Amino acid sequence: MWLFKDLIYPDKKWEQEIPIFASVFVFGLISLYWVAPFILISSGSEPSNILIAAAISLNIFGVFLHYSSDAQKYYTLKYKPGLITEGFFARSRNTNYLGEILIYFSFAMLAQHWLPFVILGLFISIMFIPNMLAKDKSLSRYPEFEQYKTNSSLLLPKLFIGKSQEKPESTAV
Repeated sequence: MWLFKDLIYPDKKWEQEIPIFASVFVFGLISLYWVAPFILISSGSEPSNILIAAAISLNIFGVFLHYSSDAQKYYTLKYKPGLITEGFFARSRNTNYLGEILIYFSFAMLAQHWLPFVILGLFISIMFIPNMLAKDKSLSRYPEFEQYKTNSSLLLPKLFIGKSQEKPESTAV
């Protein structure tokens, strides 16, 4: 899916060249994603049908959020650059990261072990949160960002908006 995504709506962030030592570090870090499947396979434990159904549901929802919001971001910015305040990004400024977290959380659930949850927490704290905060800093250059920030949250969708928190009028600035 990552390869199709990269062909259809690539992320410019992944096109940047990085030094070889950083590549080795990133490869090592990303290889930690294989810990949950390894534990699941090697432990011999069989998750219950309810746990499997919950993990599959969470994974599908995570894939939907991650890929659909990335597609919205790519095509919106391609045709109308600016601040995206509608669709997936109306209530959460990082719906794509939320989807990705749900995907890896579903894998950790199936492993039924504490280590995949620790690794996910590590990814959230050293990769996702710093990227989300850097994105907020970059988006703060738009005059409408403060109102958008009030109407949305960093990660989990802000479900209720008070009367004083009106939605920005345009999709892009």
